Amino acid sequence: MKIRNSLKSLRSRHRNNRLVRRKGRVYVINKTMRRFKARQG
Repeated sequence: MKIRNSLKSLRSRHRNNRLVRRKGRVYVINKTMRRFKARQG
C-alpha cells in the first residue's frame, strides 16, 4: 500500500479504482487489480 498526499493521480491509473472513505482516511482500492492500493497521508 502506498501512502500519498494526493490520490487524484493514483485514482486515474486504472478504470476500476475507487475512492473510499473509512474511519476518516481516504483510500484507493481496486477489486480486480489489487496492486493499486493507496492511502492518503
